[in-house]
Amino acid sequence: ILVTTHSLPGRQIEKVLGLVRGSTVRGAPATEDLHAWFENMVGGEIPEYTKLLAQCREQAIDRLVADARSRGADAVIAMRFVSCEIANGAAEILAYGTAVKLKG
Repeated sequence: ILVTTHSLPGRQIEKVLGLVRGSTVRGAPATEDLHAWFENMVGGEIPEYTKLLAQCREQAIDRLVADARSRGADAVIAMRFVSCEIANGAAEILAYGTAVKLKG
């Protein structure tokens, strides 16, 4: 169970297991980056970057879930994303939250 809230309606938290996270660092392939640069010149959405970032978020979530499972968690509450530029053309996507064990 992954939620952005600090609780789960109808469920009681038995134990807080701590911070869990998953991240990925990606750069756009040169051909996509060049195509995106041209699209940026005329404005609007840049589909290559939209797709790349969606893939990054999914990989970060998968790694977050793996971290939570390795700690025996039933859920992750207060899940968030953060991103930052690591180098020109490369960015990190980090998913983080609090792993919890639920009663019952």
